[in-house]
Amino acid sequence: MAVPQSARLVTVPLEGELGAAEAALVVRGDARPFALAGSWAGGGAIVGSEPLFSGRPGDDPFELVTRQPLVSGTSDAAAGAVGGGWFGWLGYGLGAHVEPVPPPPPRPLPQPSFALAFYDHVLRLDSDGRWWFEALWNDERHAQLEQRLALSRRRLAAGVERLPARLGTLRPAPPGGGGHVAAVARCRERIAAGEIFQANVCMRLEGRVEGGAFDLFAAAAEELRPAYAGVVGGEWGAVCSLSPELFLRRRGRDVTSEPIKGTAPLGPGGAERLAASAKDRAENVMIVDLMRNDLGRVCEYGSVRVVGLHEPRRAPGVWHLVSTVAGRLREGASDADLLRATFPPGSVTGAPKIQAMRVIAELEATGREAYTGALGYVSPVAGLELNVAIRTLELRGDRVWLGVGGGIVADSDPERELEECFVKGRPVVAAAGGRIDEPGTLPAQRPAHPPEALAGGADRPDPAHGVFSTMLVRRGRAIDAGRHLDRLAQSMSALYGERLPAGLAARVRDAASDHALARLRVLASAGAAPELDLSPLAAEPRPATATLAPAVLPGGLGAHKWRDRRLVAELERRLGALPLLVDLDGDVLEAAMANVWIVEDAALVTPPLDGRLLPGIVRERLLASALDAREERIDLERLAAADEIFLTSSVSGVTQARLDGAERSGGDTAARLQRMLRDQAVGSAR
Repeated sequence: MAVPQSARLVTVPLEGELGAAEAALVVRGDARPFALAGSWAGGGAIVGSEPLFSGRPGDDPFELVTRQPLVSGTSDAAAGAVGGGWFGWLGYGLGAHVEPVPPPPPRPLPQPSFALAFYDHVLRLDSDGRWWFEALWNDERHAQLEQRLALSRRRLAAGVERLPARLGTLRPAPPGGGGHVAAVARCRERIAAGEIFQANVCMRLEGRVEGGAFDLFAAAAEELRPAYAGVVGGEWGAVCSLSPELFLRRRGRDVTSEPIKGTAPLGPGGAERLAASAKDRAENVMIVDLMRNDLGRVCEYGSVRVVGLHEPRRAPGVWHLVSTVAGRLREGASDADLLRATFPPGSVTGAPKIQAMRVIAELEATGREAYTGALGYVSPVAGLELNVAIRTLELRGDRVWLGVGGGIVADSDPERELEECFVKGRPVVAAAGGRIDEPGTLPAQRPAHPPEALAGGADRPDPAHGVFSTMLVRRGRAIDAGRHLDRLAQSMSALYGERLPAGLAARVRDAASDHALARLRVLASAGAAPELDLSPLAAEPRPATATLAPAVLPGGLGAHKWRDRRLVAELERRLGALPLLVDLDGDVLEAAMANVWIVEDAALVTPPLDGRLLPGIVRERLLASALDAREERIDLERLAAADEIFLTSSVSGVTQARLDGAERSGGDTAARLQRMLRDQAVGSAR
């Protein structure tokens, strides 16, 4: 169904004793449920489910929220009435639709870029503790809305059953605490060079969850009582935001933003020390100026003003400095214009905004999803209200992650910034029944000698180009075709939500059948049929020793084999050797999409699959063989001290390697493994 063109606001008082946070359980189990609790629409709660219309992946979410019915009957509505509208979240990645920013770091569990749906009815708890059924009523929906009203009465009267839900232990995602400290240090270098004034650099905590997202939200929101809590569920999973920060509120043409910058733990004198902190005040003022500029793009000239400046406010587990910026929207400016002018929120990007977003994309190791986007509603009755999606748990199946970070300025201390991440994360994780496994004392950070892979304006691979897999064809058979297609299918599903066509395996068999020796690539991209690219080979590959030159790439290339090879090609040109990718924590990852191995006392060792590198097919075979092969962290020092270095890659198979500047690697392991694989008739089919 489409959004109706017109409706009348209907509000019906209901009897009920549920509190704001536990109201989320009223819609648990329904289609596309959501719940907001805290200061929304004047205070209380708003819950809903069974939307009339849901946004689709190809929609422009900023335009989507402008599709609203013309509503009558608002003059007699109770204070704070919402009626319905668009509810959901906007992911941080939508910033790429607004500003020219580079592709993101690897995304271990990609979420949709947004999740918005139009609801023509909601349940609302007002600031006085009264429950209301509110609807944008029209004749076509009369019978369904009457049914929903009756159902709402029964549910409120019956109360809710609480089910157990809790987090397990959350740990910093690779490159971990040390990687975050290194990222902050590199951000300070960018600031000292005059590239930016401030950037909000974040890390991810990952773990497992037991129970449902709405039960988790009800427990955590009830304990923490954040100002702008919200949970949204869908087929993709759930987003559970326990945010203290208001991104935007529009009532009529009046717009308000309350950016947060500056954090200190709760405790005696904490508010006073925070208010007196020159560093935190400077952070706050920079973002206030940014928000004034953003609002000035769509507000009447002279109407943008700072109502309050760096005021200490208590939030769950911490003190924050909060400022208030207000303005009056220009005549004719829409909510789409307002969002395009201000998204993503300035407090979670930096200044100047576009360049800060570029620095974020280069220094962070995992791509942001809903985190640091916005969650809330756009209503034809109540206007627009969105939080900044911080303190936000994102769930898919039993996987959960939480982004934490802070604003980095010239005098930021890297290890204190890491501690600030944990200060922000602890209350959220504890309220949800979990704990954070925090790293102990970090080793002194050695200077990162390898050059930055993204120096000189280079970008990460663009996922829009698609993914591919390469197979060796020998005697009319594509070696390990099933494994290659399985990996490709996993990438297509995770990245684009698409399946490979059923006949692709047969196409691969047919393409390989007439060739004694060849290289076969299967290239796939969103919305298009896979392509096959077959190149005959004159002889078995006999690669020379590969020379490896290290380069730092936070988060690596991820678990997918990208068609966009521009970064790899640029690195090869710049380094004059095969790029060896190293993370900020010093971990060796892979060599330009070839898996790296070392030999130590006859044992074969390769970096673990932790989302930062490609799960190679030959790698899988060697680990499953009867050889002494295992996964362990490898840094450059260990690599340099190894007895041998070798790579496993697509058509080249097993290749001996050495570090640039080192003596030629000795040993015969690579040749021996190449013969073994060939004898097993599996070939070198990474």
